Amino acid sequence: MDIGTKSAKTKTMHAAVVQEFGKPLTMMEWAIPVPGPGQILVKTEACGVCHTDLHAAHGDWPIKPSLPFIPGHEAIGIVVGLGAGVTIVKEGDRVGVPWLYSACGHCEHCLSAWETVCAEAQFGGYTKNGGFAEYILADPNYVAHIPKGLDPKAAAPLICAGLTSYKGIKETKAKPGDWIAISGVGGLGHLAIQYAKAMGLQVCAVDIDDGKLAHAKKLGADFLVNAKDGDAAAAVAEGTHGGAHGVLITAPSLIAFKQGVGMTRKRGTCVLVGLPPGEFPVPLFDVVANCITIRGSFVGTRQDMAEALAFAAAGKVKVDFELQPLSAINDVFDRLEHGKVPSRVVLDYSHA
Repeated sequence: MDIGTKSAKTKTMHAAVVQEFGKPLTMMEWAIPVPGPGQILVKTEACGVCHTDLHAAHGDWPIKPSLPFIPGHEAIGIVVGLGAGVTIVKEGDRVGVPWLYSACGHCEHCLSAWETVCAEAQFGGYTKNGGFAEYILADPNYVAHIPKGLDPKAAAPLICAGLTSYKGIKETKAKPGDWIAISGVGGLGHLAIQYAKAMGLQVCAVDIDDGKLAHAKKLGADFLVNAKDGDAAAAVAEGTHGGAHGVLITAPSLIAFKQGVGMTRKRGTCVLVGLPPGEFPVPLFDVVANCITIRGSFVGTRQDMAEALAFAAAGKVKVDFELQPLSAINDVFDRLEHGKVPSRVVLDYSHA
């Protein structure tokens, strides 16, 4: 079972539950789930809060979660229970329960290591209950294996924000020495800058907040552009001597998406990972005439996950985060919605 109601004989946990789209989450007691065959039970240590959680709670996307549900897809914890037949993890292992909860494993996409687009994929905190709870069920075939020495609170945002940023950079096909423009220096963008530098790229950071741009500079960005100060695309083109070879749009803004294509060098690639509501305003003439590739990138595969975590384990990527208790989730959501979260919030279960 995923969630249940409290009873005299049932052990319960605290969970933040979406009962109605667009309404505050409800702090409730739910039955601690019991792992069935092929499942594991994870005791949550930390869970990052992602903009996708906000979209899920608001029901923003065409395919909506079934109510009620528990959001959260950046959960890190300790395996405390094994269902029948589980052999690839053991009790006591530290794992992450990410956005890609599971996939079929046998379709053309799974067989070519693109399980993220499997038609039967399930998603943590969306189609499956997630990490805004003290315990969480998981598929052992799809959990992230957290390297030893990597703190669970620091690791939590890496299994979504870090993974998404890293995969997006790979999808730009930019090579060491090339320019990459990273639009949006927030939860994803501040990690993207670090991954890009570790991968040997020159980084142009784009934002509308001078404070975030100053942060980008400290993280190693080579060139800064405030998109409020005139023509951002022209500024990027000038500073990178013709436009960025790769552009990564992390900002959930249609304006940023349109600007991103203008920042892209001829024959370059603009990768979209942000998901603002609405339709993408594509400047078709520019795309065709400049032979620009526009590519969507959806989180990352299990191999991408292992690579993204390895950068952090080696000390090359560090998450800027603040800790909050689960009980503060509605305040965190409000701040996130109004752009008042500088980087990442992690829910801390260490005192639960």
